[in-house]
Amino acid sequence: MRIKESGFILFLENYEENVKFYTEKLGLPIRERKEGLSKLDFGGSYLMVEHQGISNETEKNRAQNPTVIRIEVEDFDQTIEELENRGLSIQVHRFNWGTIGVIIDPEGNRIEIKDY
Repeated sequence: MRIKESGFILFLENYEENVKFYTEKLGLPIRERKEGLSKLDFGGSYLMVEHQGISNETEKNRAQNPTVIRIEVEDFDQTIEELENRGLSIQVHRFNWGTIGVIIDPEGNRIEIKDY
């Protein structure tokens, strides 16, 4: 198998609101956009967001969404500050294996920013 590129697909109930969240708050550039589907630049891969998902008012548990979106960054503290300046609420957790900043998107999906 020769993999050209890898990607992830996230289904969202409130599609337009979340495209705005992922592009304006997280800062992921749009590569391609069609009706009900946006392909966002995600480092060396892509994150595709599509409509017809299910929203939750609080963080989804693992039974509702067993996946976590993790973004590893080179300058953790600067990234957290930049995201907080964009209005995101971030909980920082420090472990012996590293540090993560937890963000919950408007639909309850967990996103982790991790020091690299």
